[in-house]
Amino acid sequence: MQYYEINEQTARCANNVNSMSDYRPGSATEEYRAAVDKASALVQARKAKISPYYHDKLDALLDRYARRLADYYNAYYRNESACPSILVCGGSNFPVRKKQKQNARRDSLWQEYKEIDAILDKIRSVGTGAVDLTDPHACELLQDRLQQEQNALDYCKAANAYYRKHKTLRGYASLTDEQADAITDPEAFSIKLYGKPYGDFELSSLRGKIKRVQARLADLDKLQTAAQQPDNTTKFDGGEIVRNAEENRLQILFDEIPGADTRDALKSNGFRWSPRNKAWQRQLTQNAEYAARRVLGL
Repeated sequence: MQYYEINEQTARCANNVNSMSDYRPGSATEEYRAAVDKASALVQARKAKISPYYHDKLDALLDRYARRLADYYNAYYRNESACPSILVCGGSNFPVRKKQKQNARRDSLWQEYKEIDAILDKIRSVGTGAVDLTDPHACELLQDRLQQEQNALDYCKAANAYYRKHKTLRGYASLTDEQADAITDPEAFSIKLYGKPYGDFELSSLRGKIKRVQARLADLDKLQTAAQQPDNTTKFDGGEIVRNAEENRLQILFDEIPGADTRDALKSNGFRWSPRNKAWQRQLTQNAEYAARRVLGL
């Protein structure tokens, strides 16, 4: 983790023109570093819960947060030192227009701070979405998620069976009496509508999640099979189609920049230009294959 420099001289000046109290040396840097340390602890907590595949992304987000926060602090102190408080300098010949300009800049800085703070939400969300099939640990992650969903379904079905037999959930699994009574309250949604602790909609939702994870595992198997094929390219007049299993992308590489009509057709079929790969690409699926051939007239 890298800290970025906070201009202590500007921070001192901002304090002196806005406060009657003396500036404590190093306090601006301490405040900044405390915020970065808190973000670093959040990153470490996320790393402990998700695949190592995402660790570099977390490190990049942390560095962006630290850099942008330092830029914010320095800009904030520069703005605060630009015009003194009327309580410090008095009302005689007070630069009203300069103060208005300073206040407007405060508003824009506040918007910048909210954008920086939103980076913390991005850190919290890393690894919570769909498993990236290019992750080397994708199979393990999907198998683990499948087991979790299956365990949840088994738990709910067993709870319903227990309730049918005992007319209560007291004594079931690790539920406290208070938790059991809350779930089986006559006014509880599932009890009132279905007559059981876990209604059909909850069980259907869990079954749907299981099917989606199973489908992802099947996609992963297809992707791994494609990666083992000796030739993953198809030549056409003016370029080639590349099935990039490593990045899970179907890529179209043109020898020359395609015309506007072709570019529009690519966009309307879900392809996007990748400056890094110098290719038009979308996720590697059978539909992508059909779309590529349709656009190219193959």
